[in-house]
Amino acid sequence: MELAKPHLDVGTMVADWDAAQRFWAETVGLAYQKFERIGGGVRQHRFGVHGSVIKVNHARNPLPQHPTIHRRLRLAHAGCTAPTLLLDPEGVEVELVPPGHEGVVGIEIVNASARPAEAERFWVNGLGAVAVDAGRYRIGDTLIRIAHEPGLVAPTIRTAAGFRYLTVQVHDVDAEYARLVGQGFTGDLAPMNLGTTARISMIRDPDGGYVEVSQRAEVTGRPIPPDAGSGAP
Repeated sequence: MELAKPHLDVGTMVADWDAAQRFWAETVGLAYQKFERIGGGVRQHRFGVHGSVIKVNHARNPLPQHPTIHRRLRLAHAGCTAPTLLLDPEGVEVELVPPGHEGVVGIEIVNASARPAEAERFWVNGLGAVAVDAGRYRIGDTLIRIAHEPGLVAPTIRTAAGFRYLTVQVHDVDAEYARLVGQGFTGDLAPMNLGTTARISMIRDPDGGYVEVSQRAEVTGRPIPPDAGSGAP
């Protein structure tokens, strides 16, 4: 996979924006970038962290509770002298660690998997990650840790409370989506435009997790080609 930036992004969904804003801006101390209207009664608030983006999607309508494969988000934090575990307002585990702790220089995502070998194939063969040790992979400067969970309940919807999806930024979303589907991975959303901001798609990992494959104009430096699609997170 040809990355357009060497950092993965993280998508969460929240019902209470005020509480989420206090958590990410004040408790964690991240810089607020901007918000975008993405349709369906959802506003996306974007916080920057080491080149990655924490995308806090605030839903106007009530959000269901629903399984997710994402267990923890770890952030390198200059103010930490030891790992510190926090919970965001939706119960997402966010661990702040000293920069470089266990190799974390940006962010690390901990995913549960009922089939670690298939998860490895997805990350290594599909997304181009490099194994750094058993069950741990690096894509750009982002770490992915796979935790074996035999009884994992796979998610079946994207729009629910908590930690919902990951985003990888690429130069050609159509080509990458076609390649991933050609490798046997499940497509959830074929490439479509979000106005002139981005062209996005969704792919499912072997445990049902959602990965957004995105071609974002401000990242690639190229305009988005015309398309009849409309918004999605």
